[in-house]
Amino acid sequence: MLLEGVFAAVTTPFYSDERIYYRKLEANIARYSRSLLAGMVVAGSTGEAVHLDEAETRDVLRVAAAATTPEKVLIAGVGRESVGATVALAEAAAEFRYDAVLVRPPSYYAAQLSRLAVRNYFESVADRSPLPVILYNIPKFVPYEIPVELVAELAHHPKIIGIKDSSGSVERIAATVAATRAAPRRTVNVTPVFEAVTGRMLTPAPEAAGSFVSANELAGGVAVAATAPPAATLKTRTKEVGFQSLCGAGSQVFASLQAGASGAILGVAAFIPQACVEIYLAWKDHDLKLAEEKQARILAANARIVNELGIPGMKYACDFNGFYGGRPRAPQLGLSAAEKAEVERLLAEVRN
Repeated sequence: MLLEGVFAAVTTPFYSDERIYYRKLEANIARYSRSLLAGMVVAGSTGEAVHLDEAETRDVLRVAAAATTPEKVLIAGVGRESVGATVALAEAAAEFRYDAVLVRPPSYYAAQLSRLAVRNYFESVADRSPLPVILYNIPKFVPYEIPVELVAELAHHPKIIGIKDSSGSVERIAATVAATRAAPRRTVNVTPVFEAVTGRMLTPAPEAAGSFVSANELAGGVAVAATAPPAATLKTRTKEVGFQSLCGAGSQVFASLQAGASGAILGVAAFIPQACVEIYLAWKDHDLKLAEEKQARILAANARIVNELGIPGMKYACDFNGFYGGRPRAPQLGLSAAEKAEVERLLAEVRN
């Protein structure tokens, strides 16, 4: 799977009584699908995955997948404390036709996790996962930072295709790129313009079969299922890719791309996706000055809303910018009036 461009780490909407608001999740995903994002990460840190039980996580993955256009790469956050629980969610993500899974290290027994234990965890998950695995290094939330040397070893596993690094260190990303340069290269399907080809682009959803209704039947007031017309053959080509490093810090997108990252998975992209994509597009066009300017444009919002206010700030920023955010789940609290005003000021010039 090609992992290039900007991916939004999406939120999980809740009603005021903390039930999941699936209709709003659908609406958010549909809007992201109309953007220039490369794809979305569902049920990750920004999605309050730790506040969802297993049944809720599966439902969130299912609903988000159903609302996503086939062209968007879908990544499921499935990291759990045990290999078995992580693999079970990876299997659910495969059932819902995701393209890859994002797996963090276990955290509860972090003090007792040896390098061998962590390596065994990731390799065991990758051995049994039906989908490609993306490592997730997020020392802000998990008290274990995956050593670069261990990443280099794991990069040789045939099912481990990349890493999201949310350490905020460009030096670490550069070191990871260098350390994984010798990892086996993989052949992936891409479009004629070298964009990712998802499994959903290659085969129609099983539930869609037999649901096509012709225009003539609709005009006559008859709603009868008919065989869908054959889909146009998707033209693809192939591309050789190595181990792919993705930046997880909104303040370091441009610098990380310059250091060799293939793209970014960003919480800030949940509420200003276009502004984030513009950094990547300018860099891709080799307009480095413009890319730096686009990066500078989101620095203040990322620093205050994502890094300091966290999930409550990101959710209110979604509300302010036309997505549905709502409140976070307890024990997190919503923003104060003063904090809301601050978010609005920071986003006044960065609207979608």
